[in-house]
Formats: sequence, C-alpha cells, structure tokens
Amino acid sequence: MLSAFLPVGYDPKKPVALIAGQGLYPRLVANAIRSAGVPLRLVAMEEETPHALIAEFPESERVILKVGQVGAMLKALKRFDAGYAYMAGQVSPRRLFHGLHPDLKAVAILATLKRRNAETIFGAIAKEIADIGVTLLDARSFLDDQLATAGCMTGKHFPINADYTGHGVEIACECARLDIGQGCVVRKGTVIAVEAFEGTDEMLRRAGTFKTDEMLFVKTVKARQDYRFDVPCFGLKTLETLREAAITAVALESGRVIMLDKPVIIIQAKAWGISLLGFE
Repeated sequence: MLSAFLPVGYDPKKPVALIAGQGLYPRLVANAIRSAGVPLRLVAMEEETPHALIAEFPESERVILKVGQVGAMLKALKRFDAGYAYMAGQVSPRRLFHGLHPDLKAVAILATLKRRNAETIFGAIAKEIADIGVTLLDARSFLDDQLATAGCMTGKHFPINADYTGHGVEIACECARLDIGQGCVVRKGTVIAVEAFEGTDEMLRRAGTFKTDEMLFVKTVKARQDYRFDVPCFGLKTLETLREAAITAVALESGRVIMLDKPVIIIQAKAWGISLLGFE
C-alpha cells in the first residue's frame, strides 16, 4: 500500500505534479513519491521553491511560474498529462499583499471571493484543477510515517498536567474553528498567545517575551480541514524557535499534523529537552 491517504482508484502510472512552495516539505514529498516509483513533475514558484529541488528536474518535467499565475499552472498540468496534483510547502503570506502576479484566470477567481484566506483561495484553485480532470491529492499522501502519533513521542512522561493540556487543545481548536490560526501557547489555564496571520514562529517568539515557565504550544487542524492544502506542519525551524522562546512542551494533533523529517525532529527535541505529545 503506497499510502492510506490516496483516493480510491488511485493510478500510480499517472504523473503527479508537485506544486512546490518553500522549505523541506516539498523535498520530503518528492523523495517519497520517487521512492514509490510514481512519475513526478514539478510546478515551481519563483522566489519560493528551493533552487536545489528545481535543479533535480529536467526542463521537460518542470515549469517555473510567478505566484498567482493560475492559468499558466493549469496549462502546465495539461502539458504534463498529470493525473494528480499535490500542493506542498508554504508560499509567503505577504504575497497576498505584495509580489502577487495574478494572470487573467487568477483575477477571475479572486473576483468571486468575498473572503480571501488560504481556505477560500486554495479551494477555488482546487476546483479549477478538478475541472481539467486532475485530482488534487491529500497533502499527507505518501507521508504516513511523517505524521504525529498518539502519546509522548520523545519517550518520556509529558511534563504538562492533563487538565492544562486539555485547555490548550480546546483553545487551539476554537481558534482553528474561527479561522484565526491553528496554534496557541497556554500556561496553567491561561492563554499566552494565539497564532494569526503572522504565523507560528512569530507567535512563539511573542510568547517567549513573557519569560515564564511551563508554557505549552498546541498545534491542531481546522474542524472541517481540507487536507488537500494548508495542512499544519511542524519542522526543525519551529523547534528552534521553541528553544529560543524557552517553551519545552508541545502537543500536536496525531494523524493530522505533518512532522517534517520526523526522526530528526524527535532526536533534536530530546537533545534540547523539548517534549512532544501527540493528542487525539
């Protein structure tokens, strides 16, 4: 079985077009898809997709676009004869305000949206992809072994009281439900910070300015999460930010939050004295 998150009737002979943003996430996806023997193509974003990843693809199997060129992306999917598409890696949130290069297709999509956030924008793009006969895959596909798992993943007793952990999970879930963000920091029943447009790392730095102990960072998903895009990730960069902010306890929703290079994260978390819990 290639992955528990692939759709019924998945055809491994059809190319997957990886629509790649920043960071390690698209690299892990590319490696996993190749290891599965599935043909892979690349849709890269100018100034976003890592150059090293782009260089791995011959020109006939890649295209480099400016952020916002939706029509050009759809044409590339057709040229690749892609059966599936896969969105992996963040695009800078600032692009919603600066550096966006919408083509006519993107302008038409944006004109239909009353709210402009990750869910509405990517949801509209997903519909356009489906309309040309390409299936957008669950963003956890091929990464089954990279997901948070239930229990204390760092192998020690979790240091935060279960009631306080439950409070943090409740706050994170409510923030996600309201589309504010997918993470928060709490301490003994008090909300220290919630994630919003600034992103996880900036929220953690803000929490760290309080310089208090026994803080807990919680990361969850939306109540009606569309797993084709905007799936929460937890990587080494965030682990480093936690260390800088002196936050030593983390709770991640199991089976839903992607840990980017999970074995490395767990080893480094143990070395830095950061406990990682998977909650259900």
